[in-house]
Amino acid sequence: MRSRLSAGAILSSIVLLLPLVTSTSAHAAQTLAQVQAQVNRLEDEATTAAEGAQEAKVQLATLTRSLAGIQAQAAVQGKTVDSISKTLGAIAVEQYKSGTISQSLELLFSSNPSLYLSSAGSLEAITRRKSTQLRKFQSAAQALNATSLTVSDRLAQVKVLQKTLAQRSALASAKLAQAEALLATLKKEDRDRLAKLALDQENADQASSLLAAKSASGVTGRAGTALKFALQQIGDKYVFGGAGMIYWDCSGLTMRAFQAAGVSLPHSAAAQAQMGKYVPFNKKQPGDLLFFGHPISHVGIYMGGGRMVHAPHTGARVKVAEASLGSKPLVAVRRF
Repeated sequence: MRSRLSAGAILSSIVLLLPLVTSTSAHAAQTLAQVQAQVNRLEDEATTAAEGAQEAKVQLATLTRSLAGIQAQAAVQGKTVDSISKTLGAIAVEQYKSGTISQSLELLFSSNPSLYLSSAGSLEAITRRKSTQLRKFQSAAQALNATSLTVSDRLAQVKVLQKTLAQRSALASAKLAQAEALLATLKKEDRDRLAKLALDQENADQASSLLAAKSASGVTGRAGTALKFALQQIGDKYVFGGAGMIYWDCSGLTMRAFQAAGVSLPHSAAAQAQMGKYVPFNKKQPGDLLFFGHPISHVGIYMGGGRMVHAPHTGARVKVAEASLGSKPLVAVRRF
């Protein structure tokens, strides 16, 4: 029994089917062309949303680590404030036992200048004893207040990012569901033929990709290690959020490839594009990362000769392809 293929794999072959469709009517061919255009658009939007979700996930992880550090700092500062408060309390008890507390209280609550002058000597002695602790308390309390405000701000940011992540993940799934619904409008025989064409195309791509991989054997250094790792994954399936070792998305593949070369990258095409060394488009070399789209929603590893290895989209496999994506322009090249 033939395994069920996803919307992305089936629809990538619609264009191959059009010449094969018998002329039941010109209207039928037009309908298939319309389905192709709509599903391609939905899949592109799904991929963009999925990479957007990965970007939000990376930002959320970074923010969460920052929040944990700030909360730990607040806890230490709180203990310091409590400790100083206890010291000040001990001083107050000592003053009460010695009788000096009464003078300070009189001075505190009285508006009589004569009383102030008569108590000035005692107050000066008391102040000298408490001044150091009071300054420490004031400084610690201010630091704790500032840290507490930062914690509140970070918590608000975390909630926003959690909402963004959920929305983008839901959007990616919704776009694929719409694509599947469009496919369901086709006749069963058309869907079967499309599935066969999609499978044949993926098999052909895999064979040509394995042949092309042999040309990358001369690349050395970190670039060579990363490129070799990615090429070893040819034939593995694309899955949203996949980061090995069987399923991959575009940034999951590049993240693991460069991890094998000793370079730590986040699982997000947009985040990876902020790292490494800027490279002009006409200076790109094998092993460089190529970033596509506005906003950035795809990444591949350049092989040279105008080709790259990448995890393309739902329904496809890791493969070698032309280093261009049509509607998604090349926007950045980075070297690590």
